[in-house]
Amino acid sequence: MKRPKLKKASKRVSCAKRYKIQKKVREHNRKLRKEAKKKGVSKRVKKDPGVPSSAPFKEEVLREAEERRLKIEEEKERRRQAKKEERAQKRKKEKEAASKETEPKAKKARQDENGMHSEKRTGPDKNSKQFLCGELNKVIDASDIVMEVLDARDPLGCRCPQLEEAVLQRGGNKKLVLVLSKIDLVPKENVERWIQCLQQEFPVVAFKASTQIRDKTVQAKKSRIVASNEVLDRSRGAACFGNSCLTELLTIYAANAESEASLRVGIVGFPNVGKSSLINSMKGILACNAGVKRGITKSMQEVHILKNVKLVDSPGVLAAPSNPPASMALRSLQVEEGQESVLEAVRTLLKQCDKTQIMLQYNVPDFRNSLEFLTLFAKKRGYLQKGGVANTEQAATAFLADWTGAKLSYYCKPPESKSLPAYLSDSVVAEMQKGWDLTKLKMGNEETLKGVKFPNQASSISFISKGPTAGLLSVSAITEEKPDVAATECEAVQNDEHEQVEEPNKTEELEKPQKASVKKKPNKVQFQSVPIDFSLSTAATGDAYDFNTDFK
Repeated sequence: MKRPKLKKASKRVSCAKRYKIQKKVREHNRKLRKEAKKKGVSKRVKKDPGVPSSAPFKEEVLREAEERRLKIEEEKERRRQAKKEERAQKRKKEKEAASKETEPKAKKARQDENGMHSEKRTGPDKNSKQFLCGELNKVIDASDIVMEVLDARDPLGCRCPQLEEAVLQRGGNKKLVLVLSKIDLVPKENVERWIQCLQQEFPVVAFKASTQIRDKTVQAKKSRIVASNEVLDRSRGAACFGNSCLTELLTIYAANAESEASLRVGIVGFPNVGKSSLINSMKGILACNAGVKRGITKSMQEVHILKNVKLVDSPGVLAAPSNPPASMALRSLQVEEGQESVLEAVRTLLKQCDKTQIMLQYNVPDFRNSLEFLTLFAKKRGYLQKGGVANTEQAATAFLADWTGAKLSYYCKPPESKSLPAYLSDSVVAEMQKGWDLTKLKMGNEETLKGVKFPNQASSISFISKGPTAGLLSVSAITEEKPDVAATECEAVQNDEHEQVEEPNKTEELEKPQKASVKKKPNKVQFQSVPIDFSLSTAATGDAYDFNTDFK
């Protein structure tokens, strides 16, 4: 129960006391300010008001400021990590020195021997070019049939003359077959024309791999839900076309070979053309790792698909540095290895396409250069950094993934007049087509094209192919292929973001005077003198008003 007579103490004080307290506080603050001034302590830094909205080129200024801030943070982090590693190495050396002094001599000798053996056992670097070339050569040597997988969006650019020549020069009666993958991303008329063009050299198989292959454990868990699996199997991504035709061809060839050993089929090609996806679709489960990232497969891997047929997966063919920039952007691993920036790769690809088709495909307004396109594309996709600045790096990565992965629909026109390359002849073409049932192959390709849902030609991007891409198959070729890096960097700087995106139909003759005019920009503004005629005739018949027109 509340006690009525007890109340809280009041906080009210007399005015004299309150004024006295305020005076003491002012004196104390003044004393602190004087001491800080003597010590040289500056005032608190004012908050940066930022770039006003009315300022021109606000986005560029914010982007540059963000880049500077990130560089400073990276430098600080790098120094911090270096100091941390240095301290750890110092502590490690001190511990080792202390332990070695206390250990007996026999134990030291045993540890030295174990260290020598461990150094010998360390394997090679799987990311090195020498290792990847060696694995590719192993696949070619161990295979009876070599299947070169070509991206249907640019089949000519996915062909490697060095690889085909190496297969033809190897002994053992090896066969070379071309597999046209990702046909669901190309208009049907274009696929048919490419099959007719490539059939003049080697047998061609049209194939569309399934993009929703799961592991066995995942399939077992999902098998309880019947309804969702039925919808998944009927979807466009889960459907696989061309596997029955390819399986039947390999079975017939293995039966005609009359060999006790199983038939080995090597799957080769450039990175991200669909080699591992083809093997997974033929097997029906996730046997090989596959994804949008390029260069996932590092070594050869054998997969049994039939009793007497083995498929051998291989790492991607390394593109030679002497190739055109567009071919390197699509088929090399320079972006993944850090040798080339993603922004430079995007700028190169945009030059090979029609700007109007890019605007319609990505639903962005008109742009002047690749940096402006990436800014618009980042805002469209929601790739924003702190402060609403467009993340062009993330946008460039997504754009490049669309082009290298199985997402974007673009196509290249086949050459009108096709001639055999130097390493091929009519006898070699006849030998490569010998032993295959070409009528069944033609019927199988027709059935595959009937089942696939093709995109419309109006919704696809027209791309200019740069021809076959040169590849590296040996360590000696890696050392020989060294382009002029300084020249390429100078060209990239000259054609950087201030240059407008060129349309593919422009000729080189029109580009040369433009570059010359950019180089010959004067430092000062020069006015050209124009002769002025002060004769009486011009003054009489010039802009003088005739009063007789209105007042007569």
